[in-house]
Amino acid sequence: MTYRCNHPVYRTCTLYAEHGKGLCVIQQRFNENSRATFWGPIDPWLTDKIYMHEGFREYFLEHAKRKNQNGFYPTVTVRQLMWAIRMKPMKKERWETVFDRKEV
Repeated sequence: MTYRCNHPVYRTCTLYAEHGKGLCVIQQRFNENSRATFWGPIDPWLTDKIYMHEGFREYFLEHAKRKNQNGFYPTVTVRQLMWAIRMKPMKKERWETVFDRKEV
């Protein structure tokens, strides 16, 4: 589902949640007009592909946590997640930057 929060890096993400635990997944976007990048939810066509991938369940159980007092769940980029579950990642765009994953 799309999750809205007041995270310092993004305002919306794709949240995979189960039994009160969750994992936010974000994808970088590019605004042609302003030439700026921003983080947001992942492409809709990816949500089920990732969820149904054989490595996702184990990754989720290992990394998902309960929402903290600020309303944040742990966050990972879609590219980091795809590499971790051994799923072929999307083509990297030249405007993409790196997001250091830190447990929130």
